[in-house]
Amino acid sequence: MKKVAVFGKPGGGKSTLSKTLSVATGIELCPLDLIEYSQGGERVSAQAYADSHAKLIAQDRWIIEGLGTLRSFWLRVDAADTLIYIDLPYHVHYWWVTKRLLKSCFIQPEGWPEGSSVLKGTLASWKYLRLSPKFWTTELFSEIELRAKGKVIHRVTTVKQLNDLVANIS
Repeated sequence: MKKVAVFGKPGGGKSTLSKTLSVATGIELCPLDLIEYSQGGERVSAQAYADSHAKLIAQDRWIIEGLGTLRSFWLRVDAADTLIYIDLPYHVHYWWVTKRLLKSCFIQPEGWPEGSSVLKGTLASWKYLRLSPKFWTTELFSEIELRAKGKVIHRVTTVKQLNDLVANIS
């Protein structure tokens, strides 16, 4: 395991899992939100994002967490040797996004750009979750599997599987 892509719908525990994996392996964690957004939560230019992403995937070892653009997603799938797809039931994602908002009154969420609005991010996450069934489909996963022949793929579909994966990493 040298190049790990962690992806899935908002609020699924990608950041927490990725941080645990980074600590356990010593592989640098690269949350995509930190290259896609500047301080204050403003989106960087498409070119700046593409350049930063290209530098990341050219490295020998990485854990990249998030979706980013569809083009960068497929570049990561092709470059990674390990794929972790967090695909929990929608009600879990909605609850964890809401819980993250409530907790943000006390602590900044992990992997969020400094000074970005958690409320705006939460509203965007709820909107994205509402639209997600059109993107995160069985056809998409079939395409991921086709492109990932010979790679390790973890598809996490229950909270128990997620907790077991974290426990086995730690």
